[in-house]
Amino acid sequence: MSLDRNVRTVHPQSSWTEIWHLWTVIVPRRSINGQLVYGKVWRRHDGRDWIYKKFTEFDSEAA
Repeated sequence: MSLDRNVRTVHPQSSWTEIWHLWTVIVPRRSINGQLVYGKVWRRHDGRDWIYKKFTEFDSEAA
């Protein structure tokens, strides 16, 4: 009996799990001045959990 060594995992990841997309997050609490806390982050699914990265806006005038 021979094993196929080209098989990486039992459950291969979908191609969409490798794509980062921009996500708006609303934190269920209020800031010091009473407004809701929200912001944008990069989000990607690794097949098990969501991974988040800080999003910094690009300023075209500074470039």
